[in-house]
Parts: sequence; structure tokens; C-alpha cells
Amino acid sequence: MTILKDLSVLWSLFHVLILFMLLYRSRFSRKKTIILTGITMGPLLVLTMAGLAYFGTEVMGKIFMPTVTLPSLIFFWFMSKDKNGKFIFTFCMADTIALWLLSVTKIVDFYFGGEQYVIMFIGRLVLFPLVEWAAYRYLRKPYMELQESVAGGWGLFAGMTALYYVLLAVSCHFPVYITQRPKDLPVFMMILVLMPLTYATMMIAMYRQLLLFRKQRSERALQEQKNRLKMQLDNQQSIRKMKHDMKGYTATLAGLLAAGNAEEAAEYLTGIEQKMDTLSGQFCANAYIDATLAFYHRKLQELSADCRMDIQVGEEVQFLMEVCQILANGLENACDALQGLAREKRKMFVHMRYHRGYLLIRIKNRCRGDLVVEPGAVVPTDKKEPGHGFGLPGIQNTAKQLNGDMSCYTKNGYFLLDVMIRMQSGSAGVI
Repeated sequence: MTILKDLSVLWSLFHVLILFMLLYRSRFSRKKTIILTGITMGPLLVLTMAGLAYFGTEVMGKIFMPTVTLPSLIFFWFMSKDKNGKFIFTFCMADTIALWLLSVTKIVDFYFGGEQYVIMFIGRLVLFPLVEWAAYRYLRKPYMELQESVAGGWGLFAGMTALYYVLLAVSCHFPVYITQRPKDLPVFMMILVLMPLTYATMMIAMYRQLLLFRKQRSERALQEQKNRLKMQLDNQQSIRKMKHDMKGYTATLAGLLAAGNAEEAAEYLTGIEQKMDTLSGQFCANAYIDATLAFYHRKLQELSADCRMDIQVGEEVQFLMEVCQILANGLENACDALQGLAREKRKMFVHMRYHRGYLLIRIKNRCRGDLVVEPGAVVPTDKKEPGHGFGLPGIQNTAKQLNGDMSCYTKNGYFLLDVMIRMQSGSAGVI
């Protein structure tokens, strides 16, 4: 009946790989991830099975960490998008769950199946797919969202899962397998009970953190909507004032013309035109983008900041809501950064143009001298109150949804935010 034991081990190794791949984030496409995993992990599984057949489970269980766990850790670390506590937590959690199932099924088979491996084989045959189904059905989506949205706080969880894995592996296999140490079995059983309770506590804590993130993101969206409405209200009020003042402008112009002062009348008309420009089309022909830029231009004027805008786009801009959201988040962050600087250092540049089928946006502002951000790094935030720290991740998510990307970094005392958005074919102005 040892064939059942060998098959159950092979089945378990294969499914722990599936369980981990359901939860971790690869930096490659799904197809490339599967191919690379098969090329690397396939031979490792074959060698492990050969070792089990030749040396037996007792010996292989003692050297499992250096022969299987460590090579897998190195390979998936290379493959992973997250090279930090997120990856360690996910890796150790999948391995610990698998080790827990292996231990439970073997103990049950030893005491109730006469070590004929039938109960162990059936248990593993059923439990591993069941755990994978539960992970895919209930855990994968919120867990992926949590990894995407929450940057900090993973180190503690990663350390706990790594400790549980080592504790479970050592207490199960050393000095001999746990079934050969009846006196240690009660302690080991308490570890088996404590582990899922601890994991449940961690999952609840992470889920609450996810709910908090969703709430803060919703508050951020509401604040952005409030800002957009305020922009529209300010413009409408300015337009009403201009309409009210038009009677006076008309009377003055009529008086100048009646007196034969044509040059003065032309100069007066030029002044009226400049005032009209401040209401609409001040920065570009697109009313929505112009309103967003005008709103933050007023904020920058209140900060006495030197702001230069080079907007080479018009009414043909696509994805207006998304573009305005990107601009609002980027300009809001820039205003916050400038506010903490001396007045003479408050400088910002905004550029928008088309290039080879992409809409390019660059927001460049002066920043603290001690701020160093490399391309691809997480930008730190000094704000502790709720509703902050989501601007740049929001920009990145929006850009990726539009088949684009975002990059931010510091250079020569400036913070640069570059965003590129793929425009649909046939749009006007796209080179």
C-alpha cells in the first residue's frame, strides 16, 4: 500500500504549488508564470519524489526545508512582484497550510487506519482541492486587493507565519516523526489547533484593514468629487459675475465709441477679452481639464508658488474623468509638498502632450532636500490622518486600467510624476 502514500505525497506537493500560485502576485504574465514554474518546479518535484522513494519520508522530512522549501523560496522570490513581507507571508502561509494538512492526515491514518495509508490518501485527495476552492472562492480576490492597496504592516505577519512553519516542521519531524513520540503528541496537537486560530485572527485583522482602506479610498473619491463640484461652482459664479458686469462694460464701450475714442475702445475690449480668458480656456480648450487646472492654479497662487503650465491638448482628450482624476491627485500632492517649503522655493511645472499614441502628463514640483525616491519605489507620506497616502497608488491604478503606466522619482531637488495613457486609435492629435 506504499503506492498510496507516494501518490498522496505527489498529490500534496502539486497542490501546495497551486495554492501558493492562487495567492501570490507574479511580475510576469500568467502564461509566462506557468511556463517558468513548470520548467523550474517540475524537475524539483521529480527529484523530491525520487528522494522519497529512495530515502523514505522520515529522512526526506528532515531535509525538506533545504531541499524543497529553500529552492522554491528563491525561485518564487525571483518571480514575485512583491519582494518584501507580502511575499514571505504568502509563501509561508501556503507551505504551513500544506504541512498542517499533511500532518493531520498522517496522524489520523496512523491511529485510525492502521497506517495502511488509505485514510491518508483519501484525506489528502479531498482536503487539498477543498482548501484551494475555499482560497479561490473566498480569499483570493480580497487578498489580492489587500496586497495591491496596503504597503506596510506585512513584516509582523510574515515573521509569525515563518515561525509557525519552522515550529510545525521541527516539532513534527525531529528527532523522529511525531507518531513515534507519543509523549509529545498532546503538545503537537495543541500547535495544530493554535495555528488555524492564529491564521484566522490574522485574516480578520487584514480584512479589517482592507475595509479601512476601502473606506478611506471612498472618502478620497468623495473629496475629489467635492473638489470638482467646487471648481464648477466657482466657474459658474465667475460667469454670473461676468454677465452682471457686461452691462457696465457695454455702457463704457458705447461711451468711448460715441466720443470717437476708437483706440481706447479697442484697448478696453482687449482687457475684457483677458478677463474672459480667466473663465474658460485659460490653460487648454477642454473645459473639464481647464477647470481642474484653474482650480489648482488658484491654490498655487494662494501659496505664492511659481507655476508654469504647458498644455498641448484640446477638446479631443479621451477618458476625461480619469485624466482629471490623475491631474487632481498629482496636483494635490504637489500643493501639499510646496506648502512645506519656503516661498522662494515653491515652483511647479505641468506638461501635457501627445506622443506616439500616448497622452503624456508630467507634474514636476520642488520637494524637500532629504526626500529621495528611486523609480519604482514607494513614496513615503508624513500624513497620519485617514484619507491620505492613496493619491499615487490611485494614479497608478487608473493609468494601468487605461493601458498606461506611472513613474515617480526625485531629481535635482524636484519630485517628478510621469503618467502615460494609451489613446484609442483615430483620436485627434495623436502622433
